Amino acid sequence: MQRSYDLGKLVGQHIGWIEQHQQLTNHHKRMFGAIAKCRTAALGGHVKACQDCAGIQIAYNSCRNRNCPKCQGRLREKWVTSRERDLIKVPYFHTVFTIPSALNKICLREPKVLYNILFQAAWYTIKTLGKDSKWCGAKMGMIALLHTWGSNLSLHPHLHCIIPAGGITPKGEWKSTRSKGKYLFNRKVMGLIFRARFVALLRKSSVGSQIQSSIFARLFKKEWIVYAKQPFFDPKHILSYLGRYSHKIAITNHRIVNIDKDKIDFKYKDYRQGGKENVMTLTQKQFLQRFAMHIIPHKFVRIRHYGFLASRYKSVYLAQIRKVAYFQTAAPKETAPYCPRCIHCNSTKLVEIAIIPTARGDPLKNAVYVVS
Repeated sequence: MQRSYDLGKLVGQHIGWIEQHQQLTNHHKRMFGAIAKCRTAALGGHVKACQDCAGIQIAYNSCRNRNCPKCQGRLREKWVTSRERDLIKVPYFHTVFTIPSALNKICLREPKVLYNILFQAAWYTIKTLGKDSKWCGAKMGMIALLHTWGSNLSLHPHLHCIIPAGGITPKGEWKSTRSKGKYLFNRKVMGLIFRARFVALLRKSSVGSQIQSSIFARLFKKEWIVYAKQPFFDPKHILSYLGRYSHKIAITNHRIVNIDKDKIDFKYKDYRQGGKENVMTLTQKQFLQRFAMHIIPHKFVRIRHYGFLASRYKSVYLAQIRKVAYFQTAAPKETAPYCPRCIHCNSTKLVEIAIIPTARGDPLKNAVYVVS
C-alpha cells in the first residue's frame, strides 16, 4: 500500500522561507498559510463520541481554501449537484482553449488580465460561430473552467469548456448544431477567431503597451488549435466529466510519491508519450515555487457560465427548452447527505461532545465541552 503524503505538512515545514520569499505576493503567502493549517489544531475543531463503541475522535476544521487539496471534494459534489438542474438531454461537447507559452511570462506578472482575456476570447468564438446560420444560427450556452497547469506543474493556462450542441433561436425554439448535434464547429475556424480576438483584446488591455511587437508577431506564426472532443450524448456522463474538472487543483496528495530530505517525487502524465505515467523529482522549494504559479488570483472567478446557461438568463431560457418534450431537463440525482463515521467501528452514531477553539497546546485540554 502506497504511503500517504500531506502537502499541508510540506508547506508548514517551509512557511518561514515562504514568508521571506520576495517574489510571492501577500495573497500567495496567505494561501500557503491556510493550506499549512488545514485540518490541524490551529483552526480548531470538534470532539465526537461514538454511541456504539464509545470511541473518541477529533475532527479538525478545514481551511476551505479553493487552492487546498483537502477541501475540494465536498465543494465539487455540491457544485455538480447544483448543475444537474441545468442539464438538458442534448449532446454536449468538451472543448479546450489554450494560449501559447510565449505569453507565460505575462501570465505570471498579470494573471488576472490574461485569464480574463482568455475567458472573453473563448466565449466570443463560440458566440460568434453560434450566431452564424452556417453553423447553428442560435444563442449558444457554455460553462468554462480555468486550469493553469500542466501535469508536471508547468504553467499551461487553458479553459475546459462544456458546450451544449445547440442554442435558442430568437423565436424561442431549440436549434441543434450541424449534423443534429454530432458536430460543433470547424476547429481551424475556431482557432483563427480565438487567436484574432485574444490578440485584439490583449493589445487594448492595460498590459498591451508593455508587450513587445516581436511577441505579437510570434503569436501569429503558429496556428492556435482548439481541441474539440466527440460529443457526450448522455447528460449523466457530462456530470461525471464536469466533476473531474470543476474543483481540480494543480496537484493532489495522492500524486505525491515520496518526500525525502530536500526532495519530492510526484507522478505526472507525459502526453507526448501518449499519457504515459512518469515520476518527476524536484527540490521541495522548486516544487512550492511551481505550485505558487497556480494559486488563483484574489477574488478571481475561475468557473463561469455564458449564454443561455448564465445565471442571469438560464431560468428563462431553460423554461423555454422544457416546453419541447425531447429536451426535458435530466432528472436530478438523489445524493445522500454527508454523514461522518466512527474511525473505530464505522458507525454513523456520532455525537459532538466538545468544541476545540483555535488555540495552541493540547487540543483536548483546551476543549470546551458541550453540556446536553
